[in-house]
Amino acid sequence: MPTSDPAAPRAGSDREQQVRRLFSEIAPRYDLLNHVLSMNIDRAWRRKAVDRLDWEREPGGTFLDACSGTFDLALELAGRKGFGGWVAASDFAQPMLVEGSGKLAGSRVRPVCGDSLRLPFPDATFDGATVGFGVRNLSDLGRGLAELHRVLRPGARLVVLEFTTPPNALVRGGYHFYFRRILPVVGRVVSGHPWAYTYLPASVKEFPGPDRLQSMFGEAGFTDTRYRLLTFGIAAIHYGTR
Repeated sequence: MPTSDPAAPRAGSDREQQVRRLFSEIAPRYDLLNHVLSMNIDRAWRRKAVDRLDWEREPGGTFLDACSGTFDLALELAGRKGFGGWVAASDFAQPMLVEGSGKLAGSRVRPVCGDSLRLPFPDATFDGATVGFGVRNLSDLGRGLAELHRVLRPGARLVVLEFTTPPNALVRGGYHFYFRRILPVVGRVVSGHPWAYTYLPASVKEFPGPDRLQSMFGEAGFTDTRYRLLTFGIAAIHYGTR
């Protein structure tokens, strides 16, 4: 049953509609809010995520950035020295792709409007895949990981960058205060959206911890699964091999 609270993460098709509406409505302010609310730490996190992709195995290959939003992670890969391939940047919120399109001139990124639960690509298409702050919003996380596994070639790596809950109690207390008290207020003022940045901490709270997410990578068929905590454990990079 849909909840009366629009910011509470929903399930199934209701979650898909909620997430599509949310990101479509905040698209014009999305980049500004990401950098301001993270104090620009998100840029360093994206660099570290691409460092884990092992794209150098196939520098002229074809890669996927799923839940791509306004293309920051896709562009981080495409701009690497020695990269001569292409990045398909997929997102199911068309306004996000439109908002980020001005960044793509001269790049090796090609936008695709596509749902990460039903990726519009044949099996074994890509030499690697990334997802930045997107798997948390999937209405069926296991299905999304299985889809990413399906479209990767054998030996290709999936890298997921996502928020998590810090293991240290002191850091966790400060993190929860910021996420629950500061971020919703600042996000609402800057974005003009009444509940988008209340949804964010709620979605992080319900998301599996790093150990469980690592297990889900294995359940989806990935091998050599690992994770690395970032910035005192407020985010994590997960990766595994097809």
